[in-house]
Amino acid sequence: QAHLVESGGGLVQPGGSLRLSCAAAGSIFSLNTMGWYRQVLGKKRELVATITSSGVANYTDSVKGRFTISRDNARHTVYLQMSNLRPEDTAVYFCNADLDDGRGAQNHWGRGTQVAVSS
Repeated sequence: QAHLVESGGGLVQPGGSLRLSCAAAGSIFSLNTMGWYRQVLGKKRELVATITSSGVANYTDSVKGRFTISRDNARHTVYLQMSNLRPEDTAVYFCNADLDDGRGAQNHWGRGTQVAVSS
């Protein structure tokens, strides 16, 4: 069974940068849209950015111009480069992917990685 493994979270000062990575591990027959969502305790999970298998990216307005999503299809990995981070970017960031691991196309979530922006 496929699963998603995130890395790269941490504590950073306002204006700093972080890069998140998410690798799809296991048997992968096809990997379609991948993306990043974030959630603050007590609030709904929200979309940050998505990227299709052909590289078309979509961003929520609050991160446009600061975050860049990319992917390496050969490595089954999606990245989120975050720059000019703000305290309001503090959240748990979750990787998401539509993939087929032999059981048909399903939506998968990672466990999440914490990003904290604070001075």
